[in-house]
Amino acid sequence: MADNNKADKLDRRQFLAGVGTALIISGAALIHPGEAWGLEVKNLKPETMRTLIKMARDIYPHDRLADRFYAIAMRGYDEKAGSDAATRVLLETGVSTLDELARKKHGVAYANVGWEAERVALLRQIENDKFFQTVRVAAHNVKTAARTSKLTPARPVESSVPTRRARSNRK
Repeated sequence: MADNNKADKLDRRQFLAGVGTALIISGAALIHPGEAWGLEVKNLKPETMRTLIKMARDIYPHDRLADRFYAIAMRGYDEKAGSDAATRVLLETGVSTLDELARKKHGVAYANVGWEAERVALLRQIENDKFFQTVRVAAHNVKTAARTSKLTPARPVESSVPTRRARSNRK
């Protein structure tokens, strides 16, 4: 007998919509297929950068800003980790601690916790740590990254067609 319960089935469109919202780790790069951008990570683990981007979004959520702007705000830490071992240790250890808290509470790493409210509750546990405060400072720059990015849409072009008022003034 055929199963007519479609509530448990996932069609192709739903599957692709879900896949498009994930950050994929590929070697030393993070790729966001839904927004068509990628970020090469040179000095931090890609998993660390993924968590930093997710943290930045959870600390300063903006529904109308794409993840690429959070990545732009966080990529400075990857550059700094190359020249400053203390920064690298702070970020890698901080992410490891946050992942450990998430695994104890939810059974998955921080970046894989499904609900924002659950991730924010984890962040509240570490909000007084140097790691959190360090990430918070860079996350604050997300709006600046969005404003200064060359990816922001251009203003609409003025139409060369005369308006109704201009036409009515003709004789």
